[in-house]
Amino acid sequence: MSELIDPKEDNKENLKEKADSKKIKKVREIPQKLIKFRELKYQAENSAPPERIKAQKDKGKLTARERIQYLVDEGSWHEIGAFVESRCTDFGIKDKHIKGDGVITGFGRINGKKVAVFSQDFMQLGGSLGLAHARKIAHLQDLAIKAGCPIIGILDSGGARIQEGVDSLDGYGEIFYRNTISSGIIPQISVIVGPCAGGAVYSPALTDFVFMVKGISNMFVTGPAVVKTATGESIDAETLGGAKAHASKSGVCHFVANSEPDCYRQVKELLSFLPSNSTEKAPVVATSDPIDRKIALLERLCHIDPKKPYRVHHIIWWLADDHKFLEVHQDFAKNIVVGFIRMGGEVIGVVANNPAHMAGALDIDSSDKAARFIRFLNNFNIPILSLVDVPGYWPGTAQEHGGIIRHGAKLLYAYSEATVPKVSLILRKAYGGAYIAMNSKYMGSDFNFALPSAEIAVMGPMGAVEILYSKQIKEAPVEEQAAIKSKLAAEYSEKFASPYQTASTGSIDEIIEPSDVRQKLIEAFRFLKDKKNHPHNDKKGNIPL
Repeated sequence: MSELIDPKEDNKENLKEKADSKKIKKVREIPQKLIKFRELKYQAENSAPPERIKAQKDKGKLTARERIQYLVDEGSWHEIGAFVESRCTDFGIKDKHIKGDGVITGFGRINGKKVAVFSQDFMQLGGSLGLAHARKIAHLQDLAIKAGCPIIGILDSGGARIQEGVDSLDGYGEIFYRNTISSGIIPQISVIVGPCAGGAVYSPALTDFVFMVKGISNMFVTGPAVVKTATGESIDAETLGGAKAHASKSGVCHFVANSEPDCYRQVKELLSFLPSNSTEKAPVVATSDPIDRKIALLERLCHIDPKKPYRVHHIIWWLADDHKFLEVHQDFAKNIVVGFIRMGGEVIGVVANNPAHMAGALDIDSSDKAARFIRFLNNFNIPILSLVDVPGYWPGTAQEHGGIIRHGAKLLYAYSEATVPKVSLILRKAYGGAYIAMNSKYMGSDFNFALPSAEIAVMGPMGAVEILYSKQIKEAPVEEQAAIKSKLAAEYSEKFASPYQTASTGSIDEIIEPSDVRQKLIEAFRFLKDKKNHPHNDKKGNIPL
C-alpha cells in the first residue's frame, strides 16, 4: 500500500488516475509467447503469395479458405492442424516451412448440422499430397467417424507429391482405407474444384456423392499428356475428365454446378435430406402441403397410349411435398431417375423408370446407378419409393457382351438386401425380368400398388401374341395380319396383363384411385416407419460387382 498511497496526497481522483494508469501499462505488456503464436497463426492463414492468389482467381476459382466460408455457418468454423508441416527433408520442402502442408482441416456446422471439412490449397505446393497432408485428412476422417457426422472433402490438388516419393502414395492408402471403413456409417461428400488426377481420383470414387463445377473441375487416372503418349489420342482435359464427361458418360459425378457458390448451395441442399450417420434417421421437416392433395396428372396417365413417352419427373414433382425434388445423377443413365423428395415431411428416396429415355428400359448403366443409390438409402435409413414403368431390358449385343446379366443382378441384389421400408407403384408397363427387378412383391417389397392403367406380364402383349399365335397369324391373308395381331393383343392384355389378374394372386396389394396416390403412399410409409428387420447375414453377401 505504501507504494500506491502518498501520505501527503489525499486527492481521491488523483489516486484513481494513477491506479488506472498502472493497469493500462500492465495490459499493454503482451507476453512474447502470445506474440509469437499470433504471428505463426497469421502466417498459417495468410501464407499464399499475392501472385498465387491472383492466379487462382484468374482461373475463376476461390481460395481454400473462401470455400470453407461459403460452405459452413458463419462463426462455426474451428480449424485443427494449422501448424502441421512436412517432415520431408529433400528438395527443399522442409525449408519452405509451409504451415498446414497444403490442406485446411477442421469442423463446423452447415445449417446447424455438425460437419467435418477439409479443403486442399492449390496455392501451396499445388495442393499436392504428402504424408503430413494425408495424415491431417486421415485424422479428420477418424474424428468424423467418432463424432458421427458427415465429412466433406474439397479437392484441388496436383496429386501425389513427387518430392516425398512412396510416402505420398502411402498417404493415399491411409485415406482410401478410411473412406472404405466410413462407408455406410457417415455420409461422405467430395467436391472437385480443380485438378484431381492419378490415384487421387479414387478417394472421391469411394465417397457417396461427387460434385463438380463446369470449367474448373477435372478428374482422370491418366491426363491428356499420358493419353497422347500411350495411345496417340489428342484430347484436352475438359473433354477427357471435365464435369460434363463424368456427369453424362462415366457416371463418376452426381451433381454439376455452374459456379463454386452454386456448388456449395447444392451441397447444403443435399445435406438437408441426409441423417448425420447410420444410427439416425433423416431430418423431418414440417410442411403445409396436404397429405390428401389430389393428383389429377395420374388420372390423365391412365388415358395415355402405353407406347407414348413422358417424363417421370412430372409425377415425382406432383407426389413430393411442395413439388420439390433433388435429383441425383441427373445426366447419367437417364432411363432411370433417382433422388430425394419429402412426403408428409419425411425424406423418401425415389427410384423411377423414365419412359422419356430408352422407353424406361433397364440397361447396364441404369442398373448400376439405381443399385448404388438404393444401397446408400438402405445404409442411412431412408425409405424407398419405386415408380415402375418398364418394358424390359434394353436388347443388343453391346448390352449382352457388356455384362447386362452381371450389372442387372446388382439391382436385384440391392433391392433384395435393403431392409428399409420399400413401397412400389406400377404406373403403366411392368414386363418380364424388369418387373421382377423393380422391387416386385417377392423381392422383399413391403407394399406394391398399381394404377388401373398398369400392365403386368411376362412380356408385352404384341410380342406375346406373335409367339403364341404365330401359326394362326402366318396362315391369315397378309392384309389381315395386322388387324388379327391387334385383336389378339387386346385380348391377351385384358386376360394376362391386367392389374386385376396380378392383384388376384396377391402380387399387387392394392389398385389405387389415381388421384388418391399421394395419400396412399404417405400412409403406407407411416405404417412402415418403425419397421424391424433381422439381417440373414451379419457379414453381408457378395454383390455381383
